[in-house]
Amino acid sequence: MDKHRIKCAVFIVVFFIFSIHGFAQRGIPPDTIPAFTLDQCIAYAMQHQPALKQSLINIDITKASNAVNVSGWFPQVNVSAVGTHYLTLPTSFVKNSGGALVEQKTGVVNTVVPVFSVSQAIFSPSLLLASKSVRLYNQQAAEAVDSTKINLVANVSKTFYNLLLTLEQIKVLKEDTERLVKNLNDTYHQYVSGLVDETDYDEAAISLNNSKAQLKQANENIIPQYALLKQVMGFPPPQQFNVSFDTLQMMNDIYFDTTLQLEYQKRIEFQQLRTSKEIQEEFVHYYKTAWLPTLSGFFYYDYPYQNNTFNDLFSSAYPYSYVGLSFTIPIFTGLARTQNLRRARLQEELLNWDEVALESEIYSEYTTAMANYKGNLYNMKVMKDNEDLARRTYDIVYLQYQEGVVAYLNVITAESNLISSEIGYINALFQVLSSKIDLEKSMGIIVVNKNN
Repeated sequence: MDKHRIKCAVFIVVFFIFSIHGFAQRGIPPDTIPAFTLDQCIAYAMQHQPALKQSLINIDITKASNAVNVSGWFPQVNVSAVGTHYLTLPTSFVKNSGGALVEQKTGVVNTVVPVFSVSQAIFSPSLLLASKSVRLYNQQAAEAVDSTKINLVANVSKTFYNLLLTLEQIKVLKEDTERLVKNLNDTYHQYVSGLVDETDYDEAAISLNNSKAQLKQANENIIPQYALLKQVMGFPPPQQFNVSFDTLQMMNDIYFDTTLQLEYQKRIEFQQLRTSKEIQEEFVHYYKTAWLPTLSGFFYYDYPYQNNTFNDLFSSAYPYSYVGLSFTIPIFTGLARTQNLRRARLQEELLNWDEVALESEIYSEYTTAMANYKGNLYNMKVMKDNEDLARRTYDIVYLQYQEGVVAYLNVITAESNLISSEIGYINALFQVLSSKIDLEKSMGIIVVNKNN
């Protein structure tokens, strides 16, 4: 290999290493980009995430629906009018002075009757159901918001950790690339001095190229991972931000009290199912009492205009008014009430089985999450030990290589073990953090802010 070409290659590699910067925010001054911690990402998502905004709107929709359902308890006031023009007046039969029935046309040709009416429900089984269900439907909507918040916290946290994982991998790969650049320089000087042959230099160049390729791929992966984090946060796609974290705090957050017992009622899904069962119980009670009467009061004020001549129709009015009570009791409804009650009880039975299935599902999620957490935590500790051993081994082997004790192949092997151990430890670390989120979610102990 030409020595001049070797010098050029070394110069290009060194320039490549020191020109890597701003992998996620290229072309933007670093001091103008905000940096978000995990808590800040979650807080932002609580204010801007579309799914959460929709669930909050659903609360208002539920309240409006409840108001519609119970509006029947208020007085119902209406104004109406009916206009009639008889083409042929109706016939009635009256007795004449001799006692015989005689046909007689009655009424007037033109009639307009404006009516002012007021009705007031006094008792109604359907309105009682609506009133009792208001609290439950509001509770159901609030629980849907809590469920969305819990999923949001879990998704933002895991996406944040995945992004940090790639950032830490880039950091390791940069260190590896810089180390390989030094190896390449050292090998070059040894080569030109005649201490090693050209194959050692080629092997060093191959290792460096592989590391550069991994670094390039990791840098490219940052872009879609930032995009995914923006998506789960509800952050505007064109805008940019960085992520920041406290390594010490993150290490403290790894540990979880595995002696805590699973409590099904803490899971939001369990609470939602219990609310659904309460609503269904109200429907069962309603159909049981659907035979009760409906009672309401009413008032009518009619102001009819009548005249045989259309032009004089509104010249005279003959008002009248009346009040009364309306009483309706269902005697026979074609077995509809019976079948509605049967259907409601069957739906209640379905919810009971849903609860059994949900408990089994929650327990399965919990045991899986607990096993993953314990396994990942143990794996992280092992990988940390491996990283320390690999780093110490690499330092020794590289020193031996420089002294001519071992071949460069030993350096390549030690370098490969070191980078694998470093990446393995980082992967294990973030797997622990991610599995801890899954464990907290499975136990229903992810805390959400009720005020957001």
